Amino acid sequence: MTQVLIQPKRASRQDTACYQKPSVIKSERLIQDRPTVSYCIVHAIAGRIRFRVPKLLIDAQYARHLKALIELDDRFDTVRVDRAAACVVVAYTPNGDEAEIRDRLGNLIQLASASVIPLHVQRKLSQQEVSPEKGFWSSLRLPVFAASLAILGGPVGLSVPLVLKQGAIALAAVPVAKRACASLFGQGRLNVDFLDLGALVLTTAQKQLVASSSMVALIQLGEAIRDRTARAYQDKTADLLSLLDPMVWVERDGIKHKIPIEDVKRGDTVIVYPGEQVPVDGTILRGRATLDEQKLTGESLPSLRRSGETVYASTLVREGQIYLRAEFLGADTRAGQMLQLLQKAPLQDTRIENYAAKIADRAVLPTLILGGTLLFTTRNAARAASIFTLDFATGIRVSVPTTVMAALSAAARRGILIKSGRALQQIARVDAIVFDKTGTLTQGDVAIIGVRTASDAIDEREVLRVAAAAEQRITHPVAAAITAYAKARDVEIPPRQQWDYCVGLGIKAQINGTSVLVGSERFMVAEAVDLNPLWRRHGDLKGTPYPTIYLASNGQILGTIQYTDPVRPESPAVLELLRCDIGAELHMLTGDNRQRAKAVAAELGILDANT
Repeated sequence: MTQVLIQPKRASRQDTACYQKPSVIKSERLIQDRPTVSYCIVHAIAGRIRFRVPKLLIDAQYARHLKALIELDDRFDTVRVDRAAACVVVAYTPNGDEAEIRDRLGNLIQLASASVIPLHVQRKLSQQEVSPEKGFWSSLRLPVFAASLAILGGPVGLSVPLVLKQGAIALAAVPVAKRACASLFGQGRLNVDFLDLGALVLTTAQKQLVASSSMVALIQLGEAIRDRTARAYQDKTADLLSLLDPMVWVERDGIKHKIPIEDVKRGDTVIVYPGEQVPVDGTILRGRATLDEQKLTGESLPSLRRSGETVYASTLVREGQIYLRAEFLGADTRAGQMLQLLQKAPLQDTRIENYAAKIADRAVLPTLILGGTLLFTTRNAARAASIFTLDFATGIRVSVPTTVMAALSAAARRGILIKSGRALQQIARVDAIVFDKTGTLTQGDVAIIGVRTASDAIDEREVLRVAAAAEQRITHPVAAAITAYAKARDVEIPPRQQWDYCVGLGIKAQINGTSVLVGSERFMVAEAVDLNPLWRRHGDLKGTPYPTIYLASNGQILGTIQYTDPVRPESPAVLELLRCDIGAELHMLTGDNRQRAKAVAAELGILDANT
């Protein structure tokens, strides 16, 4: 199948120059680029430029993104966005390079349409947005105002003009009318909103204003609760790209530059130093590093990446330094695509997807027929309105969303995030459960489980002493675990003299005049250390499911230290409960190696473990 990569095609740089629609280029891989935004330079003088961007008319979020991006750029003084005119006006201090200014603004106009924008822009936008609490109550202001007017002008007996009360109710009922029309004309079906609208029209026309205003207030209260419930999960979703540094090191023509992350282009050579997160998806050109991929894959142990291998945005370089070719940026990275899936996943309607609401929708047509018949025979609109409302406007609109929100909140307080009311409802039908391994069934940490020696003459504490001395102040989680294990057993850790850390292999160190090697089996083989004495003593080491660290002193093998990601203490009891009480079929998925996965599965009694 042929895919396309969209790139902008620029016209001339005159003041009235327009940027045309994109050209199409074939690509071998599906690339989800953000759409190219068309725009024109309407007017430009030194220090001030005006663009016409048609997208501003139809996309309020794009307008906010664009304004925030330009405001955060030090090169520009002020920005004014006029959505009605589809224009943006930018003032800046002239520096003689007008072409650069225009290019920069053109890049920001394109960047504002991205699904994933830089962290500093997200922070600015979040400061401008209304809090969920304010948004919740603001949607109820008009219905409460209409109900207050109806009560003051009715039971209280104050003189409130009829047209004012009816007008307030009409305005408060606009959202109901919109939903009814969207269902009727958009989906071609009648729903509960249509019944509610009919009841509101009839009761308001009959001047039963307290009833109609109370009804619309209850309807909107239910909708507000439902919306808040449906978006609770989205507010808690972590942005995989939120911690990326806004500035990135790149190498162009042999010269290193530190540039904004949004200025990185495909094909750039990006440099990532220890302690930094990889900002793009790409292939390592040179260097090697151990990467912490837990944020992306859930695996707690770092993995070694060498030249020619692919690395992904949001992973952390623990040791080493890599030069990589940028291939996928921003929303196109694996992390960005995962984020887009979360953002685009439908927020299930906890009212419509509820079984009771489905019955209510199916009853719309019979209810309309019954209400119409009653109106025709009795000529009493109030009786017809009572048929229309039934219990849908109060019972379902308030009780169901309230119950769902209470359940989701109770689960969240216990550390359980449930995406929506529909997901909560489906839990009752679950007969198979798939668990992630790292951090879910296991603790997501490194724990030492055993020390073995190459001979009876070597003490286990000596192996620990040498290993901890070599690994002290190394940031790798296994090194930290070895040091902590030695300290917990009151092992005296001698100082380390000269040392050399070999990324992905191990460490060479001088300890009290002795040459020490601590690392992998491959490291020992490369340093010509004979492992046969160890294997003759411990024949099961070659087939062990646990990762193993080897230690040698002056070229002679001393022993090994084995570690694992321990199972959570509560995991066996929880799995047994699920297996026996509800008869659930249990599975485990992991990105870890198959041997280690099978060991954890066997320990927990899970028959199906997929890697």
